[in-house]
Amino acid sequence: MTTNRTKTILRISLAVGTVVSLFFVPWLLVYAWILPLPDTIQEQLDQAIDHGFDGMIVYIDQPDPATQFYASGWHDRELKIPAKSDALFKIASISKLYDAVAVTKLVGDGRLSLDKTIADYLPELVGRIEYADEITLRLLIQHRSGIPNFTDAPNFWGTPPASYEENLALILDQPANFEPDEDYEYCNTNYLLINKIMDNVLGYENFQFKEEKILSPLDLKNTFASLDEVNMDNVMSGYHVGHPYDLKSDSRGMVATAEDVGIFLRALNNGALLTNGEQEIYASLYKYEHGGWIPGYQSFASYHKDIDTVVIQFYSTTDAKLYLWNLSEIINSRIVDIIRK
Repeated sequence: MTTNRTKTILRISLAVGTVVSLFFVPWLLVYAWILPLPDTIQEQLDQAIDHGFDGMIVYIDQPDPATQFYASGWHDRELKIPAKSDALFKIASISKLYDAVAVTKLVGDGRLSLDKTIADYLPELVGRIEYADEITLRLLIQHRSGIPNFTDAPNFWGTPPASYEENLALILDQPANFEPDEDYEYCNTNYLLINKIMDNVLGYENFQFKEEKILSPLDLKNTFASLDEVNMDNVMSGYHVGHPYDLKSDSRGMVATAEDVGIFLRALNNGALLTNGEQEIYASLYKYEHGGWIPGYQSFASYHKDIDTVVIQFYSTTDAKLYLWNLSEIINSRIVDIIRK
């Protein structure tokens, strides 16, 4: 867990990172964009490390050639361990795809209803979350609830709460950002509530359900609910600009290998993961690719239909103003260009 000293340094580094990123963003992004496209994906990864990432992993699954694995930079910068393509990585909000699939299967089984509200599933939140009696499960999944985002709370990433109750407390009794279904706003609170609803309906932690219905059928043995279940030596280190310490031990959600995420994403997109009825439900609810960000870790899971290719990209460095997020999107695009070429 993060020590008080580490938390203080992270708060300071977030502020320092803001200033540094603000100064360098335009020119470095333009430079990364205009460089001649390398001949190989490995060269592009090595170039990304030169741009400021500490480590990077890429997994590519396409009909021909065979599945490809790439890595560059450091698995652990302090110990000088090179990056490993089979390392475990914190996938952050990519986990929302797994949540959406789990909800879809519970709806298909009749255990959840997309049209029931927060008031139906979590009646204790009536009067604490505005429009609780109008916000349906469907609107939560689609980020159309209007509920404030708990990760936007001041200094959230410096001292992140550990429990559902602590996270939820950050937004209780606050006015909605908009009326239900009147707008779209990406919001982690939506999925905090979705996971709680699933836990309550199932009567146990919903990751067990995901193991039974998603991971086991796909033979995914390297996807885990948290760091508590893994050998930490197998987890890629994560770094935040201006913050001196490795953030690997901060426990924040699911961890998986790039290959496991890629197999999952392929099954989600080709229909192997869902029955016909479930596929219809999912298609009406959520998207088929996702990105993720937490301090020290950026992740991208995408499917390119025109070339029938899954690409998973992990970056082990972040910054406060998301310059590195913008840079990674440029690199992601260049990798796909190399694949197409």
